[in-house]
Amino acid sequence: MFEGLTPDDLEHLAHKLVERSFAGGAMIFDQGDAGAEMYIVAKGHVNIHLPGENSRRVSLKDISVGEYFGELALFDDKPRSASALATTDAVLLELNRDTLSTYLEGRPRAAMAILRTMAERLRQTNAMLSERAAKNVVEELDKNLTWSNRLADKVAELNGSWSFIIGLGVVTCVWFFVNRPGVIAGAPFDGYPYVFFNLLLAILVSLQGPLIVMSQNRQTIKDRATAETDFKVNLKNEVNIETILRELGEFRAEANHRLDDLERAAPPRTVKAPVPGLDTTQI
Repeated sequence: MFEGLTPDDLEHLAHKLVERSFAGGAMIFDQGDAGAEMYIVAKGHVNIHLPGENSRRVSLKDISVGEYFGELALFDDKPRSASALATTDAVLLELNRDTLSTYLEGRPRAAMAILRTMAERLRQTNAMLSERAAKNVVEELDKNLTWSNRLADKVAELNGSWSFIIGLGVVTCVWFFVNRPGVIAGAPFDGYPYVFFNLLLAILVSLQGPLIVMSQNRQTIKDRATAETDFKVNLKNEVNIETILRELGEFRAEANHRLDDLERAAPPRTVKAPVPGLDTTQI
């Protein structure tokens, strides 16, 4: 957030940070807490998550040394949108809203640098949210393949098929038959021990190895991209389920509250007195 500041501005702002230490497993802040501070991780690791029921939380991001979190609290008075937990012993550098305001009043040019960085991050966030989490990453990767990559995939696909085995066997048999003495006029062009044929096989094997490895590496990249997409989809589903459950609980609480208000506002029921001499057991 401060990458647009000059070294002098950074030096001046660094002296205003407050060092905070947290033991591993300690909560830095909870979702819904009021906050006016942001934190820069100087040591350790921090996990940003959404709290769930039965101590099951939905992890959003792991923060490591050099990264920061909670920066939105510097610009608004809204409660924290997520919880922060120190997963290891951590040392954080704290910057509160009043300190930043005083700093920007004395250095107004630094405010424009911070706003430019924040605007760029907002554009990146909007671009990320505009994309679907569930997309065919394999298809996206295949669109950007070069002709050499496509050739490597075709060779790897051919080598792992019966067509290649049968074709190589047929070529070998034909080669041996043609180079038998007396089959063709004159001396065989590659008689026993078939030196030229062995040379061709050696060249074929030497080319197959790198091409197959190239295709396998690309398949590994596809598997990783697919796993990352699956994680994003699962995370989105968990967040949506947590939101639905929370809204359902709020809806039930509001419905029960309104029913209680209706019962209190309804007039009391009047009970008619029994008619003398009337046997109600026979009705």
